Amino acid sequence: MKKLPWILCAFCALQFVSAAADDVHVEKDIEYLGADRSEKADLYLPAKIAKGQRCPGVVIIHGGGWSGGDKGAAREINIGTTLAQHGYVCMSINYVLAKKDSTAVTWPQNLHDCKTAVRWLRKNAERLQLDPDHIGAIGGSAGGHLTSMLALTEPKDGLDPKEPYGEFPCRIQAAVDLYGPADLLSWHDISMFRKTRAEAPELYRAASPATYADKNDPPVLILQGTADKTVDVQQSKDLASALEKAGTPHQIVIIADAPHSFHLQPKQQDLRPLVLGFFDKYLKK
Repeated sequence: MKKLPWILCAFCALQFVSAAADDVHVEKDIEYLGADRSEKADLYLPAKIAKGQRCPGVVIIHGGGWSGGDKGAAREINIGTTLAQHGYVCMSINYVLAKKDSTAVTWPQNLHDCKTAVRWLRKNAERLQLDPDHIGAIGGSAGGHLTSMLALTEPKDGLDPKEPYGEFPCRIQAAVDLYGPADLLSWHDISMFRKTRAEAPELYRAASPATYADKNDPPVLILQGTADKTVDVQQSKDLASALEKAGTPHQIVIIADAPHSFHLQPKQQDLRPLVLGFFDKYLKK
Protein backbone atom coordinates (compact mmCIF):
# COMPACT_ATOMS: atom_id res chain seq x y z
CA MET A 1 0.00 0.00 0.00
CA LYS A 2 2.82 2.43 0.76
CA LYS A 3 4.17 2.19 -2.79
CA LEU A 4 0.91 3.14 -4.50
CA PRO A 5 1.07 6.94 -3.88
CA TRP A 6 4.59 7.04 -5.33
CA ILE A 7 3.43 5.16 -8.44
CA LEU A 8 0.52 7.52 -8.87
CA CYS A 9 2.72 10.56 -8.31
CA ALA A 10 5.20 9.36 -10.92
CA PHE A 11 2.37 8.66 -13.41
CA CYS A 12 0.80 12.08 -12.78
CA ALA A 13 4.16 13.81 -13.13
CA LEU A 14 4.85 12.11 -16.46
CA GLN A 15 1.43 13.11 -17.74
CA PHE A 16 2.08 16.65 -16.56
CA VAL A 17 5.44 16.83 -18.38
CA SER A 18 3.94 15.41 -21.56
CA ALA A 19 1.24 18.07 -21.52
CA ALA A 20 3.86 20.75 -20.98
CA ALA A 21 6.24 19.60 -23.73
CA ASP A 22 5.44 22.51 -26.02
CA ASP A 23 6.20 25.24 -23.49
CA VAL A 24 9.14 23.74 -21.57
CA HIS A 25 12.58 22.90 -22.93
CA VAL A 26 14.62 20.32 -20.98
CA GLU A 27 18.40 19.90 -21.12
CA LYS A 28 19.58 16.70 -19.42
CA ASP A 29 22.79 15.81 -17.59
CA ILE A 30 24.60 19.13 -17.55
CA GLU A 31 28.11 19.04 -16.05
CA TYR A 32 28.03 21.75 -13.41
CA LEU A 33 30.56 20.46 -10.87
CA GLY A 34 33.43 19.75 -13.26
CA ALA A 35 34.47 16.85 -15.46
CA ASP A 36 35.76 14.85 -12.50
CA ARG A 37 32.31 14.65 -10.85
CA SER A 38 29.62 12.17 -11.83
CA GLU A 39 26.74 14.25 -10.45
CA LYS A 40 24.92 16.22 -13.13
CA ALA A 41 21.98 18.63 -13.45
CA ASP A 42 18.85 18.95 -15.58
CA LEU A 43 17.67 22.31 -16.87
CA TYR A 44 13.97 23.19 -17.24
CA LEU A 45 13.65 26.29 -19.41
CA PRO A 46 10.77 28.28 -20.84
CA ALA A 47 10.54 27.16 -24.49
CA LYS A 48 10.31 30.76 -25.66
CA ILE A 49 12.06 33.70 -24.03
CA ALA A 50 11.72 37.09 -25.68
CA LYS A 51 14.91 38.68 -26.97
CA GLY A 52 16.48 40.80 -24.25
CA GLN A 53 14.31 39.29 -21.50
CA ARG A 54 15.94 38.01 -18.31
CA CYS A 55 14.22 35.27 -16.30
CA PRO A 56 14.58 34.52 -12.60
CA GLY A 57 16.24 31.23 -11.71
CA VAL A 58 15.49 28.42 -9.24
CA VAL A 59 17.72 25.57 -8.07
CA ILE A 60 15.74 22.38 -7.33
CA ILE A 61 17.28 20.10 -4.67
CA HIS A 62 16.01 16.52 -4.38
CA GLY A 63 15.44 14.61 -1.16
CA GLY A 64 16.38 11.10 -0.09
CA GLY A 65 17.93 11.31 3.34
CA TRP A 66 21.20 12.76 1.95
CA SER A 67 21.94 9.21 0.78
CA GLY A 68 19.50 8.67 -2.12
CA GLY A 69 17.13 10.42 -4.49
CA ASP A 70 17.60 11.84 -7.97
CA LYS A 71 17.27 15.08 -9.93
CA GLY A 72 14.80 13.40 -12.28
CA ALA A 73 12.31 12.04 -9.71
CA ALA A 74 8.59 12.77 -10.02
CA ARG A 75 8.61 15.64 -7.53
CA GLU A 76 11.53 17.35 -9.24
CA ILE A 77 9.98 16.93 -12.69
CA ASN A 78 6.73 18.42 -11.42
CA ILE A 79 8.45 21.40 -9.81
CA GLY A 80 10.80 22.10 -12.72
CA THR A 81 8.03 21.89 -15.29
CA THR A 82 5.63 24.05 -13.27
CA LEU A 83 8.18 26.80 -12.71
CA ALA A 84 9.52 26.77 -16.28
CA GLN A 85 5.96 27.11 -17.57
CA HIS A 86 5.73 30.32 -15.55
CA GLY A 87 8.94 31.92 -16.78
CA TYR A 88 11.64 30.47 -14.51
CA VAL A 89 15.00 29.03 -15.51
CA CYS A 90 15.25 25.91 -13.33
CA MET A 91 18.17 23.67 -12.50
CA SER A 92 17.44 20.31 -10.84
CA ILE A 93 20.67 18.96 -9.40
CA ASN A 94 22.26 15.76 -8.20
CA TYR A 95 24.78 16.19 -5.41
CA VAL A 96 27.19 13.94 -3.50
CA LEU A 97 25.38 11.24 -1.51
CA ALA A 98 26.30 9.30 1.62
CA LYS A 99 26.30 5.81 0.11
CA LYS A 100 25.70 2.79 2.31
CA ASP A 101 28.77 0.95 1.02
CA SER A 102 31.08 3.86 1.86
CA THR A 103 32.35 5.52 5.01
CA ALA A 104 33.06 8.82 3.26
CA VAL A 105 31.83 11.96 4.99
CA THR A 106 29.66 13.89 2.53
CA TRP A 107 28.92 16.96 4.66
CA PRO A 108 29.46 19.81 3.82
CA GLN A 109 30.30 18.76 0.23
CA ASN A 110 26.60 18.21 -0.49
CA LEU A 111 25.89 21.80 0.54
CA HIS A 112 28.91 22.98 -1.47
CA ASP A 113 27.37 21.30 -4.53
CA CYS A 114 24.12 23.22 -4.02
CA LYS A 115 26.02 26.50 -3.68
CA THR A 116 28.03 25.67 -6.80
CA ALA A 117 24.76 25.24 -8.72
CA VAL A 118 23.84 28.83 -7.87
CA ARG A 119 27.24 29.99 -9.07
CA TRP A 120 26.90 27.95 -12.28
CA LEU A 121 23.62 29.67 -13.06
CA ARG A 122 25.24 33.07 -12.63
CA LYS A 123 28.22 32.05 -14.77
CA ASN A 124 25.84 30.93 -17.55
CA ALA A 125 23.35 33.77 -17.15
CA GLU A 126 23.92 35.17 -20.64
CA ARG A 127 23.23 31.90 -22.47
CA LEU A 128 20.22 31.09 -20.30
CA GLN A 129 18.82 34.63 -20.38
CA LEU A 130 18.87 34.48 -16.59
CA ASP A 131 18.62 37.38 -14.16
CA PRO A 132 21.63 36.64 -11.90
CA ASP A 133 20.30 38.93 -9.16
CA HIS A 134 17.12 36.92 -8.68
CA ILE A 135 17.78 33.24 -7.97
CA GLY A 136 15.80 31.06 -5.56
CA ALA A 137 15.84 27.45 -4.41
CA ILE A 138 13.30 24.77 -3.57
CA GLY A 139 13.74 21.28 -2.15
CA GLY A 140 11.96 18.51 -0.30
CA SER A 141 13.00 16.57 2.82
CA ALA A 142 16.83 16.41 2.78
CA GLY A 143 16.55 18.80 -0.16
CA GLY A 144 14.45 21.08 2.03
CA HIS A 145 17.22 21.06 4.62
CA LEU A 146 19.85 21.90 1.99
CA THR A 147 17.59 24.60 0.53
CA SER A 148 17.28 26.23 3.95
CA MET A 149 21.03 25.99 4.52
CA LEU A 150 21.60 27.56 1.10
CA ALA A 151 19.28 30.42 2.01
CA LEU A 152 20.41 31.07 5.58
CA THR A 153 24.20 30.71 5.39
CA GLU A 154 26.57 33.37 4.08
CA PRO A 155 30.34 33.65 3.55
CA LYS A 156 31.08 34.48 7.19
CA ASP A 157 29.66 31.10 8.22
CA GLY A 158 32.52 29.31 6.43
CA LEU A 159 30.31 27.02 4.35
CA ASP A 160 30.87 28.53 0.89
CA PRO A 161 33.16 26.44 -1.35
CA LYS A 162 36.26 28.16 -2.69
CA GLU A 163 35.82 26.70 -6.18
CA PRO A 164 34.55 26.21 -8.80
CA TYR A 165 33.31 29.58 -10.06
CA GLY A 166 34.52 31.28 -6.90
CA GLU A 167 34.17 34.68 -8.58
CA PHE A 168 30.38 34.36 -8.32
CA PRO A 169 28.34 34.63 -5.09
CA CYS A 170 26.32 31.72 -3.66
CA ARG A 171 23.56 33.80 -2.07
CA ILE A 172 19.97 33.31 -3.17
CA GLN A 173 17.02 35.66 -2.91
CA ALA A 174 14.15 33.32 -1.89
CA ALA A 175 13.70 29.74 -0.68
CA VAL A 176 10.90 27.16 -0.43
CA ASP A 177 11.51 24.45 2.16
CA LEU A 178 9.30 21.39 1.72
CA TYR A 179 9.25 19.37 4.99
CA GLY A 180 12.99 19.62 5.64
CA PRO A 181 14.50 19.05 9.10
CA ALA A 182 15.69 22.28 10.71
CA ASP A 183 17.23 21.28 14.04
CA LEU A 184 19.31 18.14 13.50
CA LEU A 185 20.23 17.83 17.17
CA SER A 186 16.59 17.25 18.07
CA TRP A 187 16.01 14.80 15.20
CA HIS A 188 18.14 11.64 14.84
CA ASP A 189 21.60 10.44 13.81
CA ILE A 190 22.44 11.05 10.14
CA SER A 191 24.71 8.97 7.91
CA MET A 192 26.31 11.87 6.01
CA PHE A 193 28.29 12.84 9.13
CA ARG A 194 29.48 9.30 9.96
CA LYS A 195 29.12 10.37 13.59
CA THR A 196 26.23 10.28 16.04
CA ARG A 197 24.69 13.29 17.77
CA ALA A 198 26.30 12.16 21.01
CA GLU A 199 29.73 12.01 19.36
CA ALA A 200 29.50 15.35 17.54
CA PRO A 201 26.73 17.61 18.84
CA GLU A 202 28.44 20.76 17.56
CA LEU A 203 28.62 19.28 14.06
CA TYR A 204 24.87 18.62 14.08
CA ARG A 205 24.18 22.11 15.39
CA ALA A 206 26.40 23.66 12.71
CA ALA A 207 24.47 21.76 10.00
CA SER A 208 21.06 22.92 11.28
CA PRO A 209 19.31 25.72 9.35
CA ALA A 210 17.73 27.12 12.52
CA THR A 211 21.24 27.95 13.76
CA TYR A 212 21.73 30.58 11.06
CA ALA A 213 18.50 32.59 11.11
CA ASP A 214 19.42 36.24 10.60
CA LYS A 215 17.57 39.44 9.75
CA ASN A 216 19.59 39.68 6.52
CA ASP A 217 18.39 36.28 5.24
CA PRO A 218 16.15 36.01 2.16
CA PRO A 219 12.44 35.19 2.52
CA VAL A 220 11.56 31.56 3.26
CA LEU A 221 8.32 29.67 2.58
CA ILE A 222 7.94 26.51 4.70
CA LEU A 223 5.47 23.78 3.70
CA GLN A 224 4.73 20.55 5.58
CA GLY A 225 1.88 18.08 6.05
CA THR A 226 0.24 17.00 9.28
CA ALA A 227 0.50 13.31 8.26
CA ASP A 228 4.29 13.45 7.91
CA LYS A 229 5.76 10.39 9.65
CA THR A 230 9.38 11.04 8.63
CA VAL A 231 10.03 14.62 9.73
CA ASP A 232 8.04 15.87 12.71
CA VAL A 233 5.98 18.97 11.93
CA GLN A 234 7.67 20.56 14.93
CA GLN A 235 10.83 20.84 12.82
CA SER A 236 9.10 23.27 10.46
CA LYS A 237 7.60 25.14 13.40
CA ASP A 238 11.02 25.44 15.02
CA LEU A 239 12.49 26.91 11.83
CA ALA A 240 9.61 29.36 11.58
CA SER A 241 10.18 30.37 15.22
CA ALA A 242 13.89 30.95 14.59
CA LEU A 243 13.10 33.06 11.52
CA GLU A 244 10.47 35.02 13.46
CA LYS A 245 12.90 35.73 16.28
CA ALA A 246 15.56 36.88 13.79
CA GLY A 247 13.16 39.10 11.86
CA THR A 248 13.49 37.11 8.63
CA PRO A 249 10.54 37.35 6.22
CA HIS A 250 8.84 33.97 6.17
CA GLN A 251 5.59 32.05 5.88
CA ILE A 252 4.73 28.61 7.20
CA VAL A 253 1.83 26.62 5.79
CA ILE A 254 0.83 23.30 7.38
CA ILE A 255 -1.25 21.17 5.00
CA ALA A 256 -3.88 18.99 6.63
CA ASP A 257 -3.43 15.25 6.01
CA ALA A 258 -0.49 15.68 3.61
CA PRO A 259 2.22 12.98 4.00
CA HIS A 260 5.97 13.42 4.13
CA SER A 261 6.69 13.60 0.42
CA PHE A 262 4.62 15.65 -2.01
CA HIS A 263 5.16 17.90 -5.03
CA LEU A 264 3.25 21.04 -5.97
CA GLN A 265 0.01 19.19 -6.70
CA PRO A 266 -0.75 16.84 -3.81
CA LYS A 267 -4.33 15.65 -3.55
CA GLN A 268 -4.77 17.62 -0.33
CA GLN A 269 -4.13 21.07 -1.86
CA ASP A 270 -2.89 22.59 -5.10
CA LEU A 271 0.26 24.38 -3.97
CA ARG A 272 1.14 25.92 -7.31
CA PRO A 273 -0.55 29.29 -6.65
CA LEU A 274 1.15 29.55 -3.26
CA VAL A 275 4.67 28.67 -4.46
CA LEU A 276 4.42 30.64 -7.69
CA GLY A 277 3.02 33.63 -5.82
CA PHE A 278 5.90 33.48 -3.35
CA PHE A 279 8.61 33.23 -6.01
CA ASP A 280 6.92 35.85 -8.19
CA LYS A 281 6.86 38.29 -5.28
CA TYR A 282 10.53 37.99 -4.46
CA LEU A 283 12.19 36.94 -7.73
CA LYS A 284 10.24 38.74 -10.46
CA LYS A 285 11.33 42.28 -9.73
